[in-house]
Amino acid sequence: MAGRRTTVLLAVLVLVGGLGLTSCSSQAAEAVDYAVDGTLISYNANTVAGAASGGPQAFARTLTGFNYHGPDGQVIGDHDFGTISVVGRTPLILDYEIKAEAVYSDGKPITCDDMVLAWASRSGRFAGFDAASRAGYTDIAGIDCAPGQKKARVSFAPDRAFTDYGQLFTATTMMPAHVLGDVLGLGDGAVTTALLNNDGPTVERIAQAWNTTWDLKPDLDLKRFPSSGPYKLESVTDDGAVVLVANDKWWGAKPITARVTVWPRSPELQDRVNEGAYDVVDIAAGSSGTLNLPDDYVRTDSASAGIEQLIFAPQGPLAAVPARRALALCTPRDVIARNAEVPVANSRLNAATEDAYGAAEATPQVNEFAVANPVAARAALNNQPLTVRIGYQTPNARLAATVGAIARSCAPAGITVADVAGENTGPLALRDNEIDVLVAGTGGAAGSGSSGSSSIDAYTLHSANGNNLPRYTNSRIDAIIATIAVTSDPKEIARLLGEAGPILWGDMPTLPLYRQQRTLLTSTKMFAVSGNPTRWGAGWNMDRWELSQ
Repeated sequence: MAGRRTTVLLAVLVLVGGLGLTSCSSQAAEAVDYAVDGTLISYNANTVAGAASGGPQAFARTLTGFNYHGPDGQVIGDHDFGTISVVGRTPLILDYEIKAEAVYSDGKPITCDDMVLAWASRSGRFAGFDAASRAGYTDIAGIDCAPGQKKARVSFAPDRAFTDYGQLFTATTMMPAHVLGDVLGLGDGAVTTALLNNDGPTVERIAQAWNTTWDLKPDLDLKRFPSSGPYKLESVTDDGAVVLVANDKWWGAKPITARVTVWPRSPELQDRVNEGAYDVVDIAAGSSGTLNLPDDYVRTDSASAGIEQLIFAPQGPLAAVPARRALALCTPRDVIARNAEVPVANSRLNAATEDAYGAAEATPQVNEFAVANPVAARAALNNQPLTVRIGYQTPNARLAATVGAIARSCAPAGITVADVAGENTGPLALRDNEIDVLVAGTGGAAGSGSSGSSSIDAYTLHSANGNNLPRYTNSRIDAIIATIAVTSDPKEIARLLGEAGPILWGDMPTLPLYRQQRTLLTSTKMFAVSGNPTRWGAGWNMDRWELSQ
């Protein structure tokens, strides 16, 4: 599991380069089929829906950045893209330089304009951007960027030296600003100028374009989807898969496999595995039931950095705290975790790591929700009946069983549970009042959903965050989350987590269940595939994958 702090950018690119070179095959296949456990709805993995989708797993080597997340979730410097230098500590000031030869697949240079767009969309300073998280970006006081240039100076606000700054401007976080300029009919550099000058009407247009321009559909205009990595988008199939091919404008080591087709979750996963149709499968353990593997597959199970949880809607029958607490009281967390063959998880603000801080959140209130207590649940509702719609992205055998267990356990409390899962159920279903509870990973993801950093993931309960799906508001919790983000003192972090625990168990915006486990299936002919506990999954080094013929 990734360590709590990732400020040191690890220069261990051997993990990318070396893994792919140790193959015993004599001839590599030209194409690989890669199945993930989310939908592929957007090229922009930074919106609320995009961050919770399979986009990060698909596009880690299509939209590159200054860093990426390695096999343990650790932050690794991508020196093919550029370099970062610390030039000040108080306040924190960072100099970024993009590689001189770095260009998009359409031939346009990658510039600091893309950094300004990434910051603006996630800083919270500009209305209209449907960004999932502002963690870290909200602490940036400003970016010195001359439009069209390769260098930028990023200055953080005084006393806001964001400890996990290596998590910023990483793979999949920077979208091509010049595309929005073209879409909106603006001149070169006009997007950056409008953002830095806070040109309200133009910024509003930029935000709306950022939200929707990169939606994935079979009839998309490829000119809007240039790549900054070793792969580029070639097409989207009618059944929602994306086809990636080698990017001939990529300036680094060429990808070993020329074509990777990324498939969204399918109810036919077992059949496809039986047919040998997938070469790599990266999904939540148990989501496809009991998988029977042919002899030519290898299975690896590992813990993710994300927590499977109940996320309560801000409106409807669970808007009131007593109703949320009632459902939590009759939820058999011990049974659900035991069925997943893992311990119960109690963490909300230190979710990405299993470290010494974990005990700080295990406050006495946890015991009240350790096992199902329908009598207490009924009392919390004053003996009034309650009907709750629980959803999750289908197909998912494990979550179907989870909802079934909750329904059986809560019936004696007078709580009726309706399973309203669907193939497109996700964060927007909760936001649009289509469901009352979403069972999902961090940020509402079907997969891990985690950044690998607890201080960033904690922002899912910050009142200003887009992926704060319960729309939870508590000024003290906001302050604790913001303080943890700039704190490196272990005792202070433990104290803050200990203070937050009783508040969160009392308000119950979410109910943690267990640490989501991941299952990685690979063909025995595949080389260099490695799992990843973060939302980027196994796709972190897909350009090094090799399938022998």
